[in-house]
Amino acid sequence: MAKFDFNDDSVVVIIGSGAGGGTLANELCQKGIKVVVLEAGALQSSATFINDEWKSFSQLAWLDPRTTSGSWRVAKDFAGLPAWICKTVGGTTTHWAGASLRLQEHEFKVRTTYGEIKGTSLMDWPVTLKELEPYYARAEDKMGVTRTNGIPGLPGNNNFKVMYAGATKLGYQEVHTGNMAINSQPRDGRTRCMQLGFCFQGCKSGAKWSTLYTELPKAERTGNMDLRPESHVSRIEHDDAGKVTGVVYFDKAGVEQRQKARIVCVAGNSIETPRLLLLSASKLYKDGLANGSGQVGRNYMRHMTGSVYGMFKQPVHMYRGTTMAGIIRDEARHDTRRGFAGGYEMETLSLGIPFMAAFLNPGGWGAEFADYMDNYTRLAGMWLVGEDMPRETNRVTLNTNVKDKWGNAAPNVHYDDHENDIAMREHAFRQGQRVYEAAGAIKSFRTPPYPSTHNLGTCRMGASAKDSVCNAHGQTHDIANLFISDGSQFTTGGAENPTLTIVTLAIRQADYIAQQMTARSI
Repeated sequence: MAKFDFNDDSVVVIIGSGAGGGTLANELCQKGIKVVVLEAGALQSSATFINDEWKSFSQLAWLDPRTTSGSWRVAKDFAGLPAWICKTVGGTTTHWAGASLRLQEHEFKVRTTYGEIKGTSLMDWPVTLKELEPYYARAEDKMGVTRTNGIPGLPGNNNFKVMYAGATKLGYQEVHTGNMAINSQPRDGRTRCMQLGFCFQGCKSGAKWSTLYTELPKAERTGNMDLRPESHVSRIEHDDAGKVTGVVYFDKAGVEQRQKARIVCVAGNSIETPRLLLLSASKLYKDGLANGSGQVGRNYMRHMTGSVYGMFKQPVHMYRGTTMAGIIRDEARHDTRRGFAGGYEMETLSLGIPFMAAFLNPGGWGAEFADYMDNYTRLAGMWLVGEDMPRETNRVTLNTNVKDKWGNAAPNVHYDDHENDIAMREHAFRQGQRVYEAAGAIKSFRTPPYPSTHNLGTCRMGASAKDSVCNAHGQTHDIANLFISDGSQFTTGGAENPTLTIVTLAIRQADYIAQQMTARSI
């Protein structure tokens, strides 16, 4: 692996190595651009991943201090864990389920399509689906997404078969095993899915796409990447003209280091990215970097979520096979006759017994809870995920009363459901239960939202510097050589799992950065 000098100010520094940062690193390295990747987490591998929920959670999850506020259920049930994301090389691509869906055309034009919705900050994206289509195609090919490029879908496990039986009886049309970045056949030097059932604990076979063993090794082979695990960035620095010049971070030994840079790209997920910009406040940027609009940290989205479980007479063994083994897409449309704007997906989900006990009814107990746990093998499960409404008041701020081990203020995540989110969740709960009833369930159970896995917004892109943080390429309006390279740049959330779009934007951003560097514009 290449090693670049701390004073080398020709490098691009990328903070984070997940879907955005890891992809961007490889794309730039392939173009001959020198990159330093600073990842706060440790380096794991398929060999070191642990097929045990609790032990894996301690190994991969981001467990630094965080606080919550607002009326959302997570603030009550998991006050110190607003998000279930990862702190490891590869970021949350080690933990994600693999669902890879394109956002729909109308989801890039929500203000135009939905109109004004009171209490929201809806805004059209500064980019269209048509503009992103060639980049989506590149991302799908890179990730090996099933049902694209002639790649067959994954086989359906029992959890999917139950969903399929109920969904088709209700008349749903688009029901299948999903567009998944999990190999259904050997591809790109990786084996096919072995159906181990531990997708959230890191893929032991390497069938699931992760920057850990796809993008980053490819970048390393170019000789243009210096990857530094366990490097926690504490602030971004700039010169008197306001141009960023490098970053300060704590290395594995806890020693403060300073890496100079020509360009800095922040890909720390939608909580850590705004936190870092706010921590980097200075005399010139009193409200934090790239925050001339006052939008840094605002418009936090986490998707409308919830889960439904059905109990059947015979064993289902939902935990066998791919975790997210199937999807119903019919409800992802925009149809206000249902009583809300936007749409949602219904996706199979299975949790192991430890997490089921924690998430089925947080803080609750009793005969019904015990009955579901006793009959775990006879349960089928689905996760509901839909477009939540962006709101300026839903935001990430600094909690100066709580510090991390390096003495920096912890992020506070504030969130309140909009009435549109509540109406959508109720509809989704009802339809999920109807699916299981149609499939012959004895009874069904609704579970509240889990800690967020889809964290979006907080540094949104827009056409105007007055109401957004970055432009259509993730370049911040205020600082030309500072980029947002993760889901923070999402203007709105859409109904779809966001990873494919994050990768798509990273590929597009790499092309733009390379062009700007060649033109010496940055």
